[in-house]
Amino acid sequence: MSKKKNPEVEELQTPLESEVVEETPQDEDALAQDEASDALETLKAELAETRNEVEQQKENYLRTRAEMENFRRRMQREKEELSKFANESILREILPVIDNLERAVSHAKENEADASSLLDGVEMTLSQFQKVLEKFNVIPVDAHGKPFDPACHEAMGQQENADCEPNTVVQVLQSGYMLNDRLLRPALVMVSKAAASHEAEADK
Repeated sequence: MSKKKNPEVEELQTPLESEVVEETPQDEDALAQDEASDALETLKAELAETRNEVEQQKENYLRTRAEMENFRRRMQREKEELSKFANESILREILPVIDNLERAVSHAKENEADASSLLDGVEMTLSQFQKVLEKFNVIPVDAHGKPFDPACHEAMGQQENADCEPNTVVQVLQSGYMLNDRLLRPALVMVSKAAASHEAEADK
């Protein structure tokens, strides 16, 4: 016995079935493309940000490296400067001893008959002191017979002298010394001046 379909039921079911919309493959592809595009844009933004950060870090590194190199060079210069002049105060204390020895030698030479042995001993000591000074790069200022130089000579007076040009060092009262091309102590000197007769002629 066959069953007949109820027309009213069919009429109710038809609209409901028509409302069911299935997604097509084209719609799925479009959605996937949109998601991929959004992900690509996000990656591009992150890559640009990362590149900027890398450049900033690179600049900071180069700046820090340059500062460290300048600091190292400055410290090296200061170390060399300190090494050159570290003994300056000690050497200043030694110089008066040499002055006394020079005076003793000069005095002994004036009394050769009485003090030949003293002269030999003092000269030996003086020579030894001079070698010590040379070891520390201390050298005497070349003054006698040289034109007066206020940079390394200190004039204590003037003497008439017709045998040399005026303003020439004719006598060294106390030796001057240089330490590594820096003046340690000026030489105390007497400087020549023109004889009175020459001055009178010059006035005329």
